[in-house]
Amino acid sequence: MTQSPAPPLPSPKERRRLREAKSLSQADVAARLGVTRETVRSWESGRTAPRGRKRGAYARLLTAPDQATPADVEDEAGTGTGTGTGSDVTTRQEPVTEVEAAPERGGESQGESESESEPDPPPPPPPPLTPPQAFDALYAFCTPALVRQTYLLTGRRELARESVERAFQLAWHRWPEVAVDRDPAGWVRATAYEHALSPWHRLRPRHRHPEAPPADPADRALLDVFLKLPPMYRRTLLLYDGIGLDLPDTAAETEASTPATANRLLHAREAVAARLPELAAPDELHRRLTVLATTERLRAAKPRSVRYGSEHRARIWTRAAIAFTVLLVGATSLTLHTAADHYEPPMAPGAQVRGLPPRAAPGPLSDEQLELHAFLKSQTVSGPERLVPETR
Repeated sequence: MTQSPAPPLPSPKERRRLREAKSLSQADVAARLGVTRETVRSWESGRTAPRGRKRGAYARLLTAPDQATPADVEDEAGTGTGTGTGSDVTTRQEPVTEVEAAPERGGESQGESESESEPDPPPPPPPPLTPPQAFDALYAFCTPALVRQTYLLTGRRELARESVERAFQLAWHRWPEVAVDRDPAGWVRATAYEHALSPWHRLRPRHRHPEAPPADPADRALLDVFLKLPPMYRRTLLLYDGIGLDLPDTAAETEASTPATANRLLHAREAVAARLPELAAPDELHRRLTVLATTERLRAAKPRSVRYGSEHRARIWTRAAIAFTVLLVGATSLTLHTAADHYEPPMAPGAQVRGLPPRAAPGPLSDEQLELHAFLKSQTVSGPERLVPETR
């Protein structure tokens, strides 16, 4: 009898990410492990952790779901250590007891087999991913679900694809920051939601023409009710009931307090239930939202195209900034060259001079002036008599 350590579990954020990658809801995981949905939500939020056989079954379900059938998971999560109602969930890890049976070989003792068989060297660690490889992996993991979620927020397919591509372009532009983030998928999701819900899209010409609604009448009615909610109510309802985030994470992503987020969620559920009474239950609403999102065939661009678009956009903005700087420097230089370099006092306004006789206007000549004028005209223009005065 040997004591084997408890199987390791991923971090709470990683648990939720692995579950979403397998296209499983919290209700599906709870049904397979024989616990309640609140228990699974508590595991993913980090408040509690499974132990015993349920811990192993939960780890096996997250890491190797293709090899574990529902019957295998139920056998592992059976009545050995828990009651199936989530009462065996604690934050303390306890080892489980297993029996190790050594294989028997004919004619060979255990000591000889141990001496002849040498332990294999551990495999070398895989090489670290390059930034483009890590970005492509994040893009391939998040894009299919994120495009469908953005379509639920806007009801427009082209805008959903554009928002997701724009979010990943910004993520590639800030990749050193996104790569070390605790939740890169959440960072991209928040950026895509903000771009999709921007009110400036109403000014675009194509926003005036509505897109074709879903073919199914039930999906069409649900999408119509969902789009009539206020944008923040719509986003809160999608994060909590559509994706399955808990209330603190939903409040953090929507940048609101937890009580305000709870009020938004309650009002959104009441508005949906008033129009569609069959969706009053949160589980049914979650199922219908999932079905509505998966019916649309939405595809985004290739990750290489998104990275190229991000780099091209960065080059354009860099050149525009350089051109604006050169223009600003040129305008400043021209102003300095043409501006006055000394002070010139302004001219004083004119003042009226008093005491001088008024200037007489020309009028008719007198008789004496006329005789003098006739005499002067009768004389020669050039001659000594005009230059030398006569003596009398």
